[in-house]
Amino acid sequence: MGEYYLEETLKNVLPPNSYEMQYSFKDGSIVDAIVKVKDKIIPIDSKFSLENYERILNCNNKEEREKLERAFKQDLKIRIDETSKYVKPNEGTMDFAFMFIPSESIYYDLLINKVGAVQVNTRDLIEYAFKDRRVIIVSPTSFLAYLQTVLQGLRALQIEESAKEIKSNVEKLGRHILSYESFIKKLGTSMSTTVNHYNNAYKEFNKINKDVLRIAGGENEVDPMVIDRPKTE
Repeated sequence: MGEYYLEETLKNVLPPNSYEMQYSFKDGSIVDAIVKVKDKIIPIDSKFSLENYERILNCNNKEEREKLERAFKQDLKIRIDETSKYVKPNEGTMDFAFMFIPSESIYYDLLINKVGAVQVNTRDLIEYAFKDRRVIIVSPTSFLAYLQTVLQGLRALQIEESAKEIKSNVEKLGRHILSYESFIKKLGTSMSTTVNHYNNAYKEFNKINKDVLRIAGGENEVDPMVIDRPKTE
């Protein structure tokens, strides 16, 4: 049930490629889910036994209830310790993990130091989880809040990556424009040289025409066409 609610919560909040169920580590251990944040992952474990909790609620014998309370507290500590084993920075995890409790009522009872109507000091275990084992205990509701924060972080990372890509493309465009400008200047210089050659050739042709007229006589019928040089600025 815990794994089902965990997967549904992840599915409803995060993009499909930003989380993974039943993630396997190098030592063969498998965590229920991980959330991917850039090059890091956040382990999430949803293992939690309701057996001792339900026994406390259904028990009317004081001595038996106290035994069950101690068993419940020990069970919770074991789950915290199990979850902390998934904090593996050498394999790319964050320095904390989530322990997902699929019941709002149990989570609330933990916060107010009660299990049902029975006093059980679990606040020290919540502090133990966070301070000593780097485990954050979450309910479906509080986990949604954490996931929204993660989602905003993912969006910020996407924007950052997009900005980097845009900057890179603009830099490429700038280099291409400079290269294009260089070729245009070379083309203008080449065309200017070609026009000079053309005009000089026409002047020589006009001189030839005058020599022909002096020899053969007649009128000048050649009108030399002069081309302006292209402007490079």
